[in-house]
Parts: sequence; C-alpha cells; structure tokens
Amino acid sequence: MNARTPTSAQAPFLQKGQTIGVFAPSSYVEENNIAQSADFARAQGYEVFVHPQTYARHHQSAGTEADKLAAYYDLLGNPEIAVIWAAGGGNRALHWIDSIDFDRVRAHPKILIGFSDVTALLNAIYAHTGIGAVHGATFNRLHRCPQREAHLRLLDGAPTDYRFQDCMVLEAGQARGRLVGGNLSIFQYLPATLPDFTEGAILFLEDCNEELSRIDRMLLHLKRCGVLGRINGLVLGQFGDMKDTGRPYGFTMAEVIRDLCGGRNIPIVFNAPFGHGADLWPFMIGQQVTLDASESAVTIAP
Repeated sequence: MNARTPTSAQAPFLQKGQTIGVFAPSSYVEENNIAQSADFARAQGYEVFVHPQTYARHHQSAGTEADKLAAYYDLLGNPEIAVIWAAGGGNRALHWIDSIDFDRVRAHPKILIGFSDVTALLNAIYAHTGIGAVHGATFNRLHRCPQREAHLRLLDGAPTDYRFQDCMVLEAGQARGRLVGGNLSIFQYLPATLPDFTEGAILFLEDCNEELSRIDRMLLHLKRCGVLGRINGLVLGQFGDMKDTGRPYGFTMAEVIRDLCGGRNIPIVFNAPFGHGADLWPFMIGQQVTLDASESAVTIAP
C-alpha cells in the first residue's frame, strides 16, 4: 500500500454551458427529485445529462455494482461531461470502490460531487489519485438545498471562504491542512483500506440517525486506527436525530468528542452547518485550507 499522503490534483472546473453528468452510485432515487434539480441547474446556465442507470433498481440499490461502475466509466470517458454528480446516497457505494481502475480516473480527471454514502467514492478517488472531489448535496437534494448556489460557485472554481458563528468550539486554535472526510459511519471504514490520506488533514465528519454509543465506538475506531492522532484539526457537522435507546448512555456528544479527541492541542469544532439536515455547505476534499476556531467564529479558508 502506498503510504504517501496525496497532493490535490484539481480536475477542470465547471463552466456555464457545460454538461453535468448524473448517475446513481448507491441506493435508487426518485425521478421527480432529479427532474427538479435538473431544472434548477439548467436555469443557472448548465446542461444536464442523466445517465439511464440513474433510475435502475435492484432491491434497494440503483442496479448492480457492475451497472454503477459502467455508468461511472461512461460519464468519465464522455468528453461532453464536465463534472459528475451522484444522484443520491443510501447504501452500497462501498461495494464497488475496489473495482475502480484509478489509472482510468487519472486519465480523465473530473470532479465527483455527493455526500452520505458517496463519502466512500469521494475519499477513495482522492486517496488513490489526488484528484479533488466535492462533499456536497447529492443531485436529488440540490433543488431544495439552501446552499445550492454555493455548490455551483465551488464547482465553478470561485474562491470559497466559510465563516460559521453558531458552532460549539471545543478546542480553540488554528491549523492548516487538506480537507478530508464526510459521513462518519462510512468514513470509519476507509483509512485502513486506502493509501494514507489523513496525515496532517483537517477532518470533517457528520452523521444522522445513529445511537450515541455507536458514534462513540466509531470515533474510538478512528482513534485506534491512528487517524485522530494524525490530523491537524477536526470539524464535526450536524449529527441529526441522534438516538439513545435502552439504558441511558449518560455521555453527551461533546463529552464523547473531548474524551476521544482532546489533549492534542488541535482545533476541534462541533455543530458546523453541514450534514443530513437543512444545511449542507459544500467542501472540496483535498483542498488546502486554514481552520481558525475562536469563541466568536469559525472560519475555513484557502
């Protein structure tokens, strides 16, 4: 396994008039949501091509793993497609990342955008190729995402600074590193199976519908894998609809984070505005940024 931390290799940015290619790497999606997002993107001056695989169904999945890989390659190799947008999240993107020919991806560098289950693809592509990917709304959510214009600006290559004022700063400080991360329940599986891409990183994580005790175990797993000891900063987003069933766990989320991540003298932020809730500010995985966390505000800037 190559232990070299990848450097960011930027794929071409999206320009007005160019085409967004859509496919479904995880669970199946509803056509109505894709159509509404396509209408929004076209109104902003972009073309949209929805790959036929997008509406495939195989149990809960959007077709088989072979169907998904073939659709990804179709969009990757099509010179008319400027960026590739995941139609939705759900499950089973993890099942086909080991089948990807990353030399082929390097030969046709294109930004992939999505979140949730798509976390597996975003980070695998970056770890193997150094090509940046965007953690942002899946295409079926784009039309109703409050930050939809910010997604297009980031894909257009516009400089993006974030200033968040309603976060909980658990450890103040400043750090620089490359953004990596995504959905915690997916991300936890990746560091042990990919070339190392977390050394000196600014790690961002979010999740939803999980037991607090399970979040505790997932973060502990990342600590034992060495990830939490390698990063330069930690930004935790929204952990919505958290559950604490059965015997009360007793620990708060903040206590869990401080217990597992404290003591390293790195900035640690909780409840930043990204996740499965209403807000989802997009981040470019692989982008070099400075995280500045103070009591008054949290900024993330190139």
